[in-house]
Amino acid sequence: MSQPGIESPAVEVEGVRYAYGDREALADVTFTVPRGEIWAFLGPNGGGKTTLFKILSTLMRPTGGRVRIFGHDLAHEPHAVRPRLGVVFQDPSLDPKLTVMENLIHHGHLYGLWGETLQSRARGILEQLGLEDRVRDLVETLSGGLRRRTELAKVLMPRPELLMMDEPSTGLDPGARQDFTAYLRQLRQQDHVTILITTHLIDEAEQCDRVGILHEGRMVTMGEPDALKRMVGGDVVVIDAYNPGELQGKIRERFGCEAVLVDGTLRLERPGGHEFVREIVEAFPGAVKSAAFGRPTLEDVFIRLAGRRLWSNHG
Repeated sequence: MSQPGIESPAVEVEGVRYAYGDREALADVTFTVPRGEIWAFLGPNGGGKTTLFKILSTLMRPTGGRVRIFGHDLAHEPHAVRPRLGVVFQDPSLDPKLTVMENLIHHGHLYGLWGETLQSRARGILEQLGLEDRVRDLVETLSGGLRRRTELAKVLMPRPELLMMDEPSTGLDPGARQDFTAYLRQLRQQDHVTILITTHLIDEAEQCDRVGILHEGRMVTMGEPDALKRMVGGDVVVIDAYNPGELQGKIRERFGCEAVLVDGTLRLERPGGHEFVREIVEAFPGAVKSAAFGRPTLEDVFIRLAGRRLWSNHG
């Protein structure tokens, strides 16, 4: 762990554990987030993302391990960290009966902002997020995407150095999600803010600088999205078969490769996926309902490591 100072990483987590009674929600989680990066913690519901988020946002203390933010130990110096954090929770914290500007003004008061400093900062942030025409609109009249942008604007009022967002795209359509991601990149580039998000959305995680994949409370891998996807060998072939177990054995005998059964479908990692799909259909024409191939995604990385899909109903 680094000592407090300007060169210390934004976040350092070492051997963190957390247990709810007998259930271990986090087990020996370790990672470091350099300043100025956008990180995603990707995993299914129940994987440990929200528990980790609460610890990093100083709402809970870990039952083991150590966390430092900007060189400060959260167990002993939470008050040195909180003024430097901006936290957006899954549940909205806006007052729907107030206007967009009123929400920002009242939040600024909580951080000791007043007068022209408060007004000019609020106007600048709203303009940056494309909300300057909505200042007098009641929050309850806004779309989901505009509410999420207003939530972000509110959190940016005290100019946090570390922005943390729990499932930030909840309730947003794909277009609004893309816009929101663009705002985060702009924020990182212009103000050098470090950004952490939790998500179960593949496309959201793939647009971040680095991804940590959580499964059953453990950080199973982390790295740049493209580097993680290179862990998967070749194309990913997915086969929907009438009798998956039987076809699994036939593929092993005929092609000398092992197909993995995941949620009722057979999956293989194979170079030249389009050719292999044709060979499978030709070799076993009556056994295959459908077959497809594609370049690896972060979900394929998760399946490779966890043996199940992100959206699986079991495990």
